[in-house]
Amino acid sequence: MIEHIHPGDFDTWLRQAQAATQAQGADSPGPLVLDVREAHELQIAALRPAADAGFELLHIPMNTVPGALDQLDPDRPSQRQIACLCHHGGRSLRVAEYLRHQGFERVVNISGGIEAWAAQRDPSIPRY
Repeated sequence: MIEHIHPGDFDTWLRQAQAATQAQGADSPGPLVLDVREAHELQIAALRPAADAGFELLHIPMNTVPGALDQLDPDRPSQRQIACLCHHGGRSLRVAEYLRHQGFERVVNISGGIEAWAAQRDPSIPRY
């Protein structure tokens, strides 16, 4: 079963993910927010994390995720901390489930997607 986090709880997840990454060693990849929306959706509303936000942001549209697993650290899938994001949380949940079946054990879904992110964390993000 995939864990769900609300955007308001993202900082707690991030701290835990960073601690787990540090415990794994210096060569472990840091936490990742995987935005699975389409490119045209990013033009409307996108996360804009600061350089020191403590996580990597990667955009891979949902239908291209199977061909892009190499971008997610496939050599050590059980170690990568990944939070999946879409518009409302449905597509990202399906991607999180897919990643879990591919061996990525530390995957969560951001409930409510960017819509909830805008409401709970960053009202400057346009809602669509």
